[in-house]
Amino acid sequence: MTHIITSLCLRDGGCVEVCPVECIVPGMPQDKYPLYYIDPATCIDCGACIPECPYEAIFTEDEVPDAYSAKGGESQAKPVGTPGFDQAFSGNNHHGHAVEIASTKTLAAGETVNLRDDIQSNYDYFENGPGYWDGWQQHAK
Repeated sequence: MTHIITSLCLRDGGCVEVCPVECIVPGMPQDKYPLYYIDPATCIDCGACIPECPYEAIFTEDEVPDAYSAKGGESQAKPVGTPGFDQAFSGNNHHGHAVEIASTKTLAAGETVNLRDDIQSNYDYFENGPGYWDGWQQHAK
C-alpha cells in the first residue's frame, strides 16, 4: 500500500521536502499531470507527507474517500481539457514560489466528489506516464 496525493493537490511541495525516501515528484508536463505523485514502489508509508499538505490532499490508499464532502472553497485540479475544470489557479506555495494550474474547479460547501479515481492516476503516472522525468527539478520551481 502507498499514500495517494489526490486531485485536491495544488502543488504546494511541502510533502516533497519531508519525504525521507524522495518518492514524491511533481507531474510533468503539468497540463497533463497537474498534481504531485507518490511512487508506490518507493513509498514506505511513513505518513510524514500528510500533515505537510495545506490542502489536506494526501491520504493512505485505503482511506482515499469515494464521497469526499467539501467544506467549500477547495480547489480540485485535473488535466487540461477535463470537462468542468476550466478555472485557473494562481497562488504561492509555502516557499513563496508562484504556482499556476490551468485546469481547476472550486468546490461548493457540501459538494461530494469521488477522490478514489486519483488512486489509479497515481499508479498510471509511474507505470504508463513519465514517472521520474529527468528534468523535473528544473521545471518544478
